[in-house]
Amino acid sequence: QVQVVESGGGLVQAGDSLRLSCAASGRTFSTYAMAWFRQAPGKEREFVATISDTGSSTYYADSVKGRFTISRDNAKNTVDLQMNSLEPEDTGVYYCTRSKSRYTSQKILDYAYWGQGTQVTISS
Repeated sequence: QVQVVESGGGLVQAGDSLRLSCAASGRTFSTYAMAWFRQAPGKEREFVATISDTGSSTYYADSVKGRFTISRDNAKNTVDLQMNSLEPEDTGVYYCTRSKSRYTSQKILDYAYWGQGTQVTISS
């Protein structure tokens, strides 16, 4: 069973930065794409960013493009999300997830294993 654990959330002010980290178990980590999704109160879970198995391809939601950066370290089985210029609209629970394949996707159904989430709150 693959376990996914997020860390790094917190309460910050608008304009600040946060770095989320995700650790995933399993010896095949480097053969799967990874992604971050988020869910704001009363809203559906939405795609934030994804990275391919090798890290050579990344994609972002339009709302975070230019502000967020996803990266991975296959030697450590980790994937990070650097979030800069945070806005109140970025508030939500952030989830790290492992894909069912090596390919990136923005679709929730393409992801198999999810962490419990980490809360990110941006005050105005």
